[in-house]
Amino acid sequence: MSSSSRSVLSGLDVLAAQGFRPLRGRRLGVVCNPTAVDRRLEPLVDLLHGAEGIRLVRLFGPEHGVRGSAQDMVGVGGEALDARTGVPVVSLYGDRFESLRPSPEQLDGIDALVFDIQDIGSRYYTYAATLLLCMEAAAKAGVAVFVLDRPNPIGGREVEGNLVREGFASFVGLHPLPVRHGLTLGELARLFLEERGLACDLHVVWCEGWRRDQLFDETGLPWVMPSPNMPTLDTALCYPGQCLLEGTNLSEGRGTTRPFEIFGAPFCDPHAFRERLQSWDLPGVRFRPLWFEPTFHKHRGESCGGLMLHVTDRQAYRPFATGVAVVAAARELWPERFRWRTERYEFVEGIPAFDLLCGTDAVRLAIERGAAPASIGASWAEEQAAFASRRSRFMHYD
Repeated sequence: MSSSSRSVLSGLDVLAAQGFRPLRGRRLGVVCNPTAVDRRLEPLVDLLHGAEGIRLVRLFGPEHGVRGSAQDMVGVGGEALDARTGVPVVSLYGDRFESLRPSPEQLDGIDALVFDIQDIGSRYYTYAATLLLCMEAAAKAGVAVFVLDRPNPIGGREVEGNLVREGFASFVGLHPLPVRHGLTLGELARLFLEERGLACDLHVVWCEGWRRDQLFDETGLPWVMPSPNMPTLDTALCYPGQCLLEGTNLSEGRGTTRPFEIFGAPFCDPHAFRERLQSWDLPGVRFRPLWFEPTFHKHRGESCGGLMLHVTDRQAYRPFATGVAVVAAARELWPERFRWRTERYEFVEGIPAFDLLCGTDAVRLAIERGAAPASIGASWAEEQAAFASRRSRFMHYD
């Protein structure tokens, strides 16, 4: 491990080194999952439970739950007790949109809400939306919010994709952000505070030693799976593009050991798929033909033809553009078998899931017209550049 790696501390590490003094005398609600650990892998909840002058009132679990065991889009049950501490646990991911934010009753008796979750730097990974909804609820209840910041694991320099447009807001895009925003949750909290006009008493405990050009495996911090299908940093690098496959009948690799890196469907010819994608000369990535059989989720138990995505150059690779190209190739090659997902998605009906993920219908319509991936990418260049400038005032690191 390099000396630069040893110097990176998460917000939790910084707060723990202070003996949790800013939280003493407060009644706390904690929004967390298994990623809320310090460098020694000690859980935040255990550390707070044993800290002087702190009273844990309630734990709140985002999508996948406090224990991180629930699969994607699976509602987590209501209030229970944490087996280790006996503290009540509330789900912030039920079967209705209203379940996604703490209710006034759930915030009753709480002075401060502590938010500590590892994000992965992609707008439709739902933890950023949970943060925004928690800040809104806390502002109304007069509850302070402490965000314990963590690095953006896929780096804090690159921005990619169009913004969420009016009429396409959802839990995978509540605020006009691009898919790859290049911010940490602490920086996003500052952006939400100002751009949503929230009267929230916000405190961010910043990381120490993190640089925007660092990916997670350069920090020296332990990788803990943020969700069941996010096993590695490689997964996180691919996710900003490959999650788009959720809006189609292509498997995004759930039910395999390499979700979001493996993809395909029973109707796909791996070699034709690879040939079409490589004809577009996508930067920083290569594709390997394969067959796979998901053990759960889409095409469970069926033999699927597809590809494995191999990132060859992390700096050059553009995950969102690559994901758009994957979808465009599949629709072009198998127009009779490919389809868009039209079922209810993330609490929204009547809007295709692909459009909610993109934050617009423009990308889908361009694919349906047969537009080349390069021209589709050019269509969001102006918004992308504008956001890169807009975000600068909220950037804490470098």
